[in-house]
Amino acid sequence: MEYTVINNEKDKRFEIHLDGKIAFEQYKLFTGGIAYIHTEVPPELGGKGIAAYIAKYVLDYAEEHHLKVKPYCPYIKA
Repeated sequence: MEYTVINNEKDKRFEIHLDGKIAFEQYKLFTGGIAYIHTEVPPELGGKGIAAYIAKYVLDYAEEHHLKVKPYCPYIKA
Protein backbone atom coordinates (compact mmCIF):
# COMPACT_ATOMS: atom_id res chain seq x y z
CA MET A 1 0.00 0.00 0.00
CA GLU A 2 1.13 3.55 -0.70
CA TYR A 3 0.56 6.50 1.63
CA THR A 4 0.98 10.26 1.28
CA VAL A 5 3.59 11.63 3.68
CA ILE A 6 3.39 15.28 4.70
CA ASN A 7 6.40 17.14 6.09
CA ASN A 8 4.84 19.21 8.87
CA GLU A 9 7.75 21.62 9.32
CA LYS A 10 5.97 23.60 12.04
CA ASP A 11 5.67 20.57 14.34
CA LYS A 12 8.88 18.95 13.02
CA ARG A 13 7.34 15.66 11.98
CA PHE A 14 6.54 13.60 8.92
CA GLU A 15 2.86 12.65 8.98
CA ILE A 16 0.45 10.22 7.36
CA HIS A 17 -3.23 11.18 7.74
CA LEU A 18 -5.62 8.24 7.47
CA ASP A 19 -9.17 7.65 8.70
CA GLY A 20 -9.09 10.81 10.83
CA LYS A 21 -5.90 9.69 12.64
CA ILE A 22 -2.28 10.82 12.28
CA ALA A 23 0.78 8.57 12.29
CA PHE A 24 4.11 10.39 12.46
CA GLU A 25 7.87 10.44 12.83
CA GLN A 26 9.12 13.29 15.04
CA TYR A 27 12.43 14.83 13.96
CA LYS A 28 14.93 17.55 14.79
CA LEU A 29 17.21 19.19 12.27
CA PHE A 30 20.83 19.98 13.05
CA THR A 31 23.63 21.35 10.90
CA GLY A 32 24.11 18.85 8.09
CA GLY A 33 21.68 16.30 9.47
CA ILE A 34 18.40 15.11 10.86
CA ALA A 35 17.66 13.27 14.11
CA TYR A 36 14.70 10.90 14.16
CA ILE A 37 13.19 11.01 17.64
CA HIS A 38 9.93 9.07 17.82
CA THR A 39 7.64 7.00 15.59
CA GLU A 40 3.97 6.90 16.55
CA VAL A 41 1.13 5.00 14.90
CA PRO A 42 -2.32 5.09 16.54
CA PRO A 43 -3.59 1.60 17.47
CA GLU A 44 -6.47 2.03 15.02
CA LEU A 45 -3.93 2.21 12.17
CA GLY A 46 -1.85 -0.74 13.35
CA GLY A 47 -1.20 -3.68 11.05
CA LYS A 48 -1.24 -1.58 7.87
CA GLY A 49 2.54 -1.27 7.47
CA ILE A 50 2.47 2.44 8.25
CA ALA A 51 5.45 2.48 10.63
CA ALA A 52 7.60 0.65 8.07
CA TYR A 53 6.41 3.02 5.33
CA ILE A 54 7.32 6.10 7.39
CA ALA A 55 10.70 4.60 8.34
CA LYS A 56 11.63 3.98 4.70
CA TYR A 57 10.32 7.40 3.69
CA VAL A 58 12.33 9.33 6.29
CA LEU A 59 15.54 7.41 5.58
CA ASP A 60 15.11 8.00 1.84
CA TYR A 61 14.41 11.68 2.58
CA ALA A 62 17.68 12.01 4.48
CA GLU A 63 19.62 10.31 1.70
CA GLU A 64 18.04 12.47 -1.03
CA HIS A 65 18.84 15.64 0.94
CA HIS A 66 22.37 14.50 1.86
CA LEU A 67 21.62 14.64 5.58
CA LYS A 68 23.47 12.71 8.24
CA VAL A 69 21.01 10.59 10.26
CA LYS A 70 20.95 10.28 14.04
CA PRO A 71 18.40 7.52 14.79
CA TYR A 72 17.30 8.08 18.39
CA CYS A 73 13.99 6.32 17.70
CA PRO A 74 14.37 2.55 18.30
CA TYR A 75 12.14 1.76 15.32
CA ILE A 76 14.30 3.80 12.95
CA LYS A 77 17.48 2.47 14.54
CA ALA A 78 16.37 -1.10 13.78
